[in-house]
Amino acid sequence: MLKNRNNLENELLVARDKFKSEETILEEVLVILNENEMARNRIKNVLQEKSSTESNDFDFNLLEKDKIFHLVQIRSVCVDYRLRFLDTVYFMDGIPEEAISKINALEKSHRTTLGGFKIMAPSKAFQLLSYDDPLLFAPIGNDYYYLIHQWGKDITPTRKLLVMPFKNLLNFMFFSVVVSLLITWLTPENNLSKAVPMANIIIFLFAFKSIVAVFMYAFFMMGKNFNVAIWDRKYFNN
Repeated sequence: MLKNRNNLENELLVARDKFKSEETILEEVLVILNENEMARNRIKNVLQEKSSTESNDFDFNLLEKDKIFHLVQIRSVCVDYRLRFLDTVYFMDGIPEEAISKINALEKSHRTTLGGFKIMAPSKAFQLLSYDDPLLFAPIGNDYYYLIHQWGKDITPTRKLLVMPFKNLLNFMFFSVVVSLLITWLTPENNLSKAVPMANIIIFLFAFKSIVAVFMYAFFMMGKNFNVAIWDRKYFNN
């Protein structure tokens, strides 16, 4: 078995040498590597620059259907998980090499150059030098986007539950009502509450007013806003 394998390798070497010398092969490989490095550097520069590209010349026969998403679907996920969908130029911690490789492979297979890349990620990924769960997209056109690469930890259902009160004003008010009811239920009865008519309603209204006032004041003082308002905003204080 080993002898046959060595013989086959020798046959391959002989066949190769009939067409090209070793020096020529090494030169061609070097040219390919240099072209690949130039392509990767160009992609990195595109990702770091502001782009006005709204569509790319994809070959639709090569696209994977489960990676195509409409802006409405992207917005829905961003609002549910309190994520932002912004140009890659605002992404502060860089794109992993694996994502660069996927872009390079897409460009080769589709015979085009891509632009207009966007990232879906938590707000802090665009504000701080850290990132969690980014997803890299390229525009197809007509508000459709093609998912190229995802990295980081998986977004868990826990995050969706934690940010649900801040999804919109209606969710926040419902959250405040639930917490107020819980406080009312936990408040021990005393002689005064037994003597005062509708004491539980008064306690509930007081708790509700306090929760809304404190949470809203702290929320907006920190420059925060509801999920529906920030999903595509590049500014920190809205």
